[in-house]
Amino acid sequence: MSAAVPSPNDPEQPRPAEGYAGDVTPELACRWWQAGEAVLVDIRTDAERDWVGFIPGAVNIEWKHWPGMQVRDDFDEQLRARIPAGSRIVMLCRSGVRSVASSRRATELGYQAYNILEGFQGDPDEQGHRDTRGGWRLRGLPWRQG
Repeated sequence: MSAAVPSPNDPEQPRPAEGYAGDVTPELACRWWQAGEAVLVDIRTDAERDWVGFIPGAVNIEWKHWPGMQVRDDFDEQLRARIPAGSRIVMLCRSGVRSVASSRRATELGYQAYNILEGFQGDPDEQGHRDTRGGWRLRGLPWRQG
């Protein structure tokens, strides 16, 4: 008898990705983080965390710095200084786009890096508003404002 192969849409399993360990749902990322099985790295800008909300206990390392949104020169150095090499990390940005690039870079640096699908606020709706179509916040996962 062979073991069942998990569905690629199973929210309890990482989805395959190119250049990094995979994509995970916000709920799976949160479970890993809360169980001590992964480090949660919030790569949003300081401004985003200040204005929109933050996750207590996450490691905050900006991938790009606002307002110019250029990749930070010291990203690699900060990641290495704050998280042991080889660690499993889950990367969070606003919508799950920048965290793909940061997950690829972290993988190049020797981490087991996963992108958190939907990010903190999800995609915008028809009116251009976030927090209505997925995301860490909409799913009721831990966060704080101010």
